[in-house]
Amino acid sequence: MKKLLWSLTLFGVILILPINGVMEYDKMEKFTDFNGTNVYQTENDVNSKAKVTMVGLTLIKNAALRSAVCLDGSPAGYHFHPGSGSGAKNWLVHLEGGGWCSDTESCEYSKRTSHGSSKHMEKKIPFTGILSDKASENPDFYNWNRVKVRYCDGGSFMGDNENKDAKLQFRGKPIWTSVMTDLLGNGMEHAKQGLLSGCSAGGLAAIFQCDDFKSSLFSSTRVKCLSDAGFFVDATDVSGDRSLRQLYTDVIEFQSITNNLPNDCLNRLNPTSCFFPQNLINQVKTPLFILNAAYDSWQIQESLTSKSADPTGSWADCTFNIAKCNASQIKFFQEFRTHMVNLLGGFKEQRKNGVFLNSCFSHCQTESHDTWYSKNSPSVKNKRIAVAVGDWFFERGGAKFIDCPYPCDKTCRNLI
Repeated sequence: MKKLLWSLTLFGVILILPINGVMEYDKMEKFTDFNGTNVYQTENDVNSKAKVTMVGLTLIKNAALRSAVCLDGSPAGYHFHPGSGSGAKNWLVHLEGGGWCSDTESCEYSKRTSHGSSKHMEKKIPFTGILSDKASENPDFYNWNRVKVRYCDGGSFMGDNENKDAKLQFRGKPIWTSVMTDLLGNGMEHAKQGLLSGCSAGGLAAIFQCDDFKSSLFSSTRVKCLSDAGFFVDATDVSGDRSLRQLYTDVIEFQSITNNLPNDCLNRLNPTSCFFPQNLINQVKTPLFILNAAYDSWQIQESLTSKSADPTGSWADCTFNIAKCNASQIKFFQEFRTHMVNLLGGFKEQRKNGVFLNSCFSHCQTESHDTWYSKNSPSVKNKRIAVAVGDWFFERGGAKFIDCPYPCDKTCRNLI
């Protein structure tokens, strides 16, 4: 059975962590309640929290008729903060993360959280990081129209089906379509510039929906996409198995997602392979930026060294405190990083694309001020994440940043 969770509320953000850091199930980890957002606090943040802009939740109208509903059938929703001045006709749409559900048990669990029901969503959330409305925290996008689309379908906005017996709705695709329709009608149709971003499972969704986002806007509109911590790798775990591959297989089959996967990928590979970004990114026509930690903490803890992969717990100390890793464990992580770098090889050679791969043990770096654009934010070659993304979007300079291997980077905000 699932271990108990504890939660801590920080100015409207619910930080949900499993006891011992791992969410477990009898069969295998289902990763259903991972928010994708990590909350970092510094003295400066504590002093400025009163200034954080809180943005209300908008539920999709006529959601049931449009099939734009969460797992439990409640209306899906999003948070919208209007742009101003020079950014009034620019739009940033950010897709929330929150794991996947792959069977009745894990989806039923998600229904009792904000990742499966709008009944459990916060009425207001803070807009920080890439969503901040302050030039000092978000210099390139602060005055844009900014939208955070809530994640409540458990399938990276890809499903369009239901399980009547279990009373589950898998409507990620209609949610995406309905939100886009609403935003286009609210002025986005005339956007001069547009950026689709997402974190974790939302970062994967940003890859899936990137070209659709582009096609929804005028051809004259500058449109690009950003995937933050969405580059989930089909890699061998510490047991020699591929637990993430099995999870994706289960998600696709349980939610009947196959028909919604990209045809150009299905013509080459099986459906499970077409859920992995490594098999998708080179076919995305719209300019795409991959932002990822080379030692992604979620992939390390919940895939590579998960309970199913490490039933004896021999990796537990290492994966929750990097200082306790032995030489062979560090070697395993270095091989994972090398694999990730190699998978990005052809992608980064395309001039239109951008890459920021830092040697940190973290996950999701756009949503927090500390990792996005603070004085001590993670950097590669002295360039912070927000600056690298902005330079790429506005074509001000280089956009390919791959860090040297651990432990060379001293700017990381490591979670391990």
